[in-house]
Amino acid sequence: MEGAGILLPIETAMAREATCGHLLISAARATTLKLANQRDAAVPHAPVMIRGAEPFDLDLAVAVADPALDLANPLKGPFKAEPIAWQEAAEAAMELARIAGILPAFMIAPDHAGEAQPVSPGDLAQWSDPDRLRIATRAKLPVTADDDSELVVFRKPDDMREHCALVIGRQMGGKAPLVRLHSECLTGDILGSLKCDCGPQLDAALAAMAEEAAQGGYGVLLYMRQEGRGIGLINKMRAYRLQDQGFDTIEANERLGLPDEARDFATAARMLDLLGIGEIRLLTNNTKKVVALETHGISIRERVAHELPSNPHNRRYLATKRDRAGHLLT
Repeated sequence: MEGAGILLPIETAMAREATCGHLLISAARATTLKLANQRDAAVPHAPVMIRGAEPFDLDLAVAVADPALDLANPLKGPFKAEPIAWQEAAEAAMELARIAGILPAFMIAPDHAGEAQPVSPGDLAQWSDPDRLRIATRAKLPVTADDDSELVVFRKPDDMREHCALVIGRQMGGKAPLVRLHSECLTGDILGSLKCDCGPQLDAALAAMAEEAAQGGYGVLLYMRQEGRGIGLINKMRAYRLQDQGFDTIEANERLGLPDEARDFATAARMLDLLGIGEIRLLTNNTKKVVALETHGISIRERVAHELPSNPHNRRYLATKRDRAGHLLT
């Protein structure tokens, strides 16, 4: 990472003999380590550089990085937060960790780190540019909800995540389509998890779009490859472990040093633009989606409520979305 020397992601470090004098962690994680009152650890989700009384070996670095291990490793430190002279590079490193689905924690200039690969903050800006998204291919895809459907697949040149749009019914002018932004959820969509409402939301959205098509309109399901609200499957499971310890959804993400909302709505707007859709009826309870799409040039003619019944396993999750994330739920 330019301006920072060598940063080694703690989660991917292979050399057991690696040691270093400093770690780069998130401010949210620093809060857990009782550094929240120090000036350099005062901004949530910002990078924080810490120094210990002794050098960090890999085992200690892992224990510092992963809050799911706190019960097994309760005594750590003392640590001190220190100023970062390469703030932009540090922020880029934290964001690259989130994109990669690993813990946002790094060993700084470790011994025995291996060969380094140069990365700059400019690389991150180019990688995240939604304008680089293109339609890769499209084909007819009859689905259970409606056999008159087409799947359109999108990809960036340097990003192997394949977002897709399922167009149900005939895409024509006139009535604005019913659109649902649905972020990938392996546990809910495929495995039938009861901890969230993603699976029922997906099924209900497809049914609503099929009904729209039967009335002469059409629907578009944007299926976004951003598991766990953008933190990845492994970190989502880590958050689940923390939830089992009593933390709510947002608290668990914060303890991991990750944002509670990291989804890429700019890419969703770009997908609609590539489909030639500028005005929609959005199927959502999340007002942040409305604001984000409008910010990126999509006109929201109507917000259509999309609420499903709770169950004993997801009741707290839904209450957190309502009370802390601003979702319009009853």
